[in-house]
Parts: sequence; C-alpha cells; structure tokens
Amino acid sequence: MEYNVHTLPNGIRLLHVPSASAISHACIIINTGSRDETENKAGLAHFIEHLIFKRTEKRSTNQILNRLESVGADLNAYTTKEYTCVHASFLNPYLDRTLDLFNDIIFHSTFPEDEMDKEKSVILDEIASYLDQPEEAINDDFEDLLFAGNPLGNNILGTTDSVQSFTREDVINFRKANYRTNEIVVAVIGNYSFNSVVKKGTKHFGDVEENTPTLHRIKPAILKPTTTTIYKPIMQAHCILGTQTYSAHQNEKVGLMLLNNYFGGNGMSSVLNLQIREKYGIAYTIESNFSPLSDTGIFSIYFGTDKEKQAKALSLIFKEIKKLRKKPLNDLQLLKAKNKFIGQIALGEENRIGLIISMAKSLIDHNKIDSLETVFNKINNVTTQEIAQIADDVLAIEKLNIFTFSPIAE
Repeated sequence: MEYNVHTLPNGIRLLHVPSASAISHACIIINTGSRDETENKAGLAHFIEHLIFKRTEKRSTNQILNRLESVGADLNAYTTKEYTCVHASFLNPYLDRTLDLFNDIIFHSTFPEDEMDKEKSVILDEIASYLDQPEEAINDDFEDLLFAGNPLGNNILGTTDSVQSFTREDVINFRKANYRTNEIVVAVIGNYSFNSVVKKGTKHFGDVEENTPTLHRIKPAILKPTTTTIYKPIMQAHCILGTQTYSAHQNEKVGLMLLNNYFGGNGMSSVLNLQIREKYGIAYTIESNFSPLSDTGIFSIYFGTDKEKQAKALSLIFKEIKKLRKKPLNDLQLLKAKNKFIGQIALGEENRIGLIISMAKSLIDHNKIDSLETVFNKINNVTTQEIAQIADDVLAIEKLNIFTFSPIAE
C-alpha cells in the first residue's frame, strides 16, 4: 500500500496513506503504556488516557466531546502495555478539526483535580466490572504471573490502591517522561494529497516542544513455569496455558503467527476448536494467541469449561500439542494454513482504522512499513522445518505455565 512519511523538526512523524473514500481515519500513537509506569503507579498511563478528554487550556469537557461528534465523527482512545492511542473517523472535510483536537488533548490538557477525582471513580468502577468477568480478568492475572517483578505484569487499569493514590504531579511527570516527540506518529488515511497532510500536520504539531528523554524498558526475566489455581465464586473453570516467546523483532515471529493461526487462532477451523469444541463439545470458547512485544512475546491457550471437564480438556490440549511437535505440518497442511492466514490479513485491510493504527505502530517499532506483498512473501517463505522448530520450542509442555480460575467447591 502506498504511503508517505514526513518527520517534523521536533521528531513527530506524519504518516499519510491515500484513499479515495469519502471517510477518513486518523490516529496519534505514543510509544508509552503500562510497562513504563514506576513502582506502585500501575494504571497511570490508562488514567492519563481518560483525563485528556476532561479539560484543556481552551476547551471544556463538553467542547472536547462535541468537537467531532457534532459533525458525525467518532473519537476514541485506548492504552496497551506499550502504546497510547487516540483515533477518529470522520468525513474528509474535517481533517483540520481532527488534528487540532488531537494536538489540544495530547499536549494541552490541564488535568484539573476535580476531574481527576471523578475519573478515579469511573476507573474503579471499570476495575470492578472487569473483575466480574473471569474470562477477561484471568488474562491480567496470568500476565502478572508470567512477568512477575516486571512492569509488564501490571494490570493496564491498575489496582484500587494505585488508582486512588494518583496525584496531579504523578500525571504531569509521567507525561513529561514518556510522551517523547520522537516516539509519536500522527497517521492519516484519506483522500488528501501528501502535501496537504504535511501542511496541516505542521500547522498543528510543528510547534510542539521537542521532548526526547531516553526510553528505559527492562526486559522481563524468564521465570520457572508454575501451575497455579485460584478459587473464585464462579460457575465455570477458566484456564490459560502459556509462556514468554519471540518479540516483534525476531524472525521467528512470522512463523509463530502462522502456527498460532493454524493451531488455535481466528476462525472455527483451528485445530483446537475442531478437536476440543466440535469433536468433544467440552469448551464453548477455546483459542490460542500470540502477542509480540518490543523485547518479548506472549503465547497462550485459553479455554473455559465446566470444572468436571477441565482435566479432560487439558488432556486433549496436551494430546494435540504432542501430536504437532511429533508430526509437524506437511507441505499441503502448511500451504492451506498460509492461504487461510493470508486471506484473513487481506480482508483485515478493509478495516481502515485498524489498518492505519497498525501502520503507525509498525513505523514506531520498525521505522518502516512492509507492503502487503512483503508480508505475504514472508508468510509464504516459512518452511515446514521452521514450523517444526517453532512448535518444538514454544509448545514444549514443560515450558508452559498453567493458570486456572476454579469454582469454589460447594
């Protein structure tokens, strides 16, 4: 896909992808997230993502929320372990309005104390709601175990104690230390010339003060795998098996993405879904996931089932793992897996807001954006021998942590 990049003197990069649509999408990605929080400040990055919508030097909360919604546009934001993202979808004439708002909320928020108090209550309710969903909460507890002692284990929302402890000084110091201008990308996909995007981008971001402190991230240690069960007042057992694995910068990443998609990824035809759900009817949801990060990665298998069926489900999963390690994919199976994965990626291109966010992240992570042709070539170049080595490495049962939420016995 065609794209152009322009770097402003302060380090902020402008990314433009042309599109003939009447609808445009834009995002501003900042290379900072929950892993950049200091001790006892879990949830601060997410807290700031909420606060930027609450008041700026020139706009009230209502003015911020209505600035794009009043013209039918959609504005939202999210925080991950490594990124903060604000994104919007809008009709083409409103690019200037969108970039102006991005600048205002990211660089001119005032973080008033009264808004901080209100937003703490909102996030505490969000934490409580999240804890009521064991299929969601188990992921955070599992990652806390996997990355014990490292900020990567922090719950993105934080804890009740950490959120209540945040001060305005905490917020201002975090933004100053982590909103690095050389780690920010403003990306636009829409029916504009590159020159017009550069002109508008320069207008709204060219005067932002350069801020380039060094990025300090501690790579997590690989800990001895454990088997852990936590008893909760729930109806079903929820279980995750997983381990640390390849980072976003390792060549094996592509092979594991392909293997994950085949084994338990998107779609109803994955090995785990066919064998555990369709054949035996044991689990309503069973899936595997691979999440590459900047210096490590997470591979996991999740399922939920009746407590009485958990042992059987685990036994079947281990059986499929052993089968895959003992008898890796043959050429025909690998070809089918590649065709499925490539097709899913191609269809994903239709999600334009997801596409521009993904491209902006790639620019931050790799300082380049691979074309679809390059991505497909990387997938097609994966060999059966590479898949066998990855399966043997990542799916070694002795390396897997097993973490379970189990119903309290009556």
